[in-house]
Amino acid sequence: MKSDSEHNFVELLQKHQNIVHKICRIYSDNEHAHKDLFQEISIQLWKAFPKFRGDSKFSTWMYRVGLNTAITLYRKSLRTIKSQPIESVAYKLAYQDYDDTKDQQLKMIYTAVKKLNDIDKGIVFLYLENKNYKEISDTLGISEVNARVRMNRIKTKLKTQLNA
Repeated sequence: MKSDSEHNFVELLQKHQNIVHKICRIYSDNEHAHKDLFQEISIQLWKAFPKFRGDSKFSTWMYRVGLNTAITLYRKSLRTIKSQPIESVAYKLAYQDYDDTKDQQLKMIYTAVKKLNDIDKGIVFLYLENKNYKEISDTLGISEVNARVRMNRIKTKLKTQLNA
């Protein structure tokens, strides 16, 4: 039988699971990695849930735990030996009538964002989620002014990369 706490957590996770999926999309390269990261973030959210006091919105707390988990795992992955995924070398047949312009543009944007450092990735992610600078600063533990300045620098950097 589920406890009230467990039931409450499952309900909140289901309601806000898109937050976790969006974080996974930024910090993972394929479906398998996405699923692994989703599972790891869910586990970390469950472990941290008893400490959630409700001082902030659940979604803000979820962003913070999710981003911290993704950043930690990303940094650990940098220390591992990289191998080439089979999808990148397998022959693929493209359908003729499909216009993949938007897909390619999105891919270029994700590639440019993935080149940013961990904190800047988090800032871009939260900015694209329409979070205001106060929420971004609270989530990432930086000042609101720092969040604004960094976002302006990130925009300039991304424009330069995408126009190259």
